Amino acid sequence: MLSTRTVPSWQVWECPPAPGIVNMATDAALLASVGPDMAVWRWYSWARPTVSFGRNEQIKGRYSAESLARSGFDAVRRPTGGRALLHDQELTYSVVLPVARQIGWREPYRAISTLLLEALREVGVPVESAPPRLGQRPDGPVCFDAPDAGELLLHGRKLVGSAVWRQDNVYLQHGSILLADRQGDLADAADAPLPPVPPAAALNRVAGAEQLPALVARLKLAISHRLAAWNESTALPLAFAPNDTLLQQIERETSQFSRDTWLWRR
Repeated sequence: MLSTRTVPSWQVWECPPAPGIVNMATDAALLASVGPDMAVWRWYSWARPTVSFGRNEQIKGRYSAESLARSGFDAVRRPTGGRALLHDQELTYSVVLPVARQIGWREPYRAISTLLLEALREVGVPVESAPPRLGQRPDGPVCFDAPDAGELLLHGRKLVGSAVWRQDNVYLQHGSILLADRQGDLADAADAPLPPVPPAAALNRVAGAEQLPALVARLKLAISHRLAAWNESTALPLAFAPNDTLLQQIERETSQFSRDTWLWRR
C-alpha cells in the first residue's frame, strides 16, 4: 500500500470516450497540475481505434500515417514510455499521484499492480503477476507481445499493459485492460513486416459479451474500495471535477499532442 503521507486523498474521474490526442493531453495536463494533496485515478475510453506509441519509441520505418490510415487507426504518442499498443475494446486507466523524491518509481508501480491484481481476483479473474524471469525488458515492437516484470497475466498471457513516466515529484501510469484482443492487427498497420504477435489475454475469455459490462462495473467498484482504504476511509473516493485551470492546460497539451513533430519525431 502507498503511504497516505505520500498520497493524502484519492479521487476518481470517469471520462467519456475521446480522441486519442485528447486522452493523452488530459493525462499530461494532470501530470503537470496535480498537487501534493491529491491523487487521481482516471477511467477513459477511445472514440476511435487508436495506436499509441511510447514517448521515446522508434517508429520511423515501421509505421507511417498512411499505413495507419489504411487500417482505419488514429495515432498518438504517449507521455509515458513503452511500445506500440492498439486501443480498442479495452478498459483504460491512468493514475497520477505525487511521489516524494526519495521514493523510486517502482514503489507506486508495485502498489498499483497489487491493487489491480487483488481487484481482478475479487471479481473472478484469476490473474497472476509476471515474475522477473519473464520481465527481461522485451525488445519487440508491440506492447502485448511479452510481459514485463509485475504486469498481470491471465492463463500465462498478458492481460494488462502498463507504461509509466515520472516528472519531478509526480508519477503517471497508463494501463490497458483488454476486453478483447485486437493486438495482432498492429501487424497489418505497419509498413515493415513485424514479428508474429502472440495472442494476448482478454476479459471476454472470462465473461461473455452480455456479462462484460457487469464485470467491468464490479471491477471499478472493487478498485474504488481499495482506493478508499488507501484514503483510510470507508467512504468511496470523491468524483474528480476538473477546474478551469486544468481545462486550459488540457487545451495547451492537446495542441502539443496533435503536432506531427511530436508524433513522428522518432
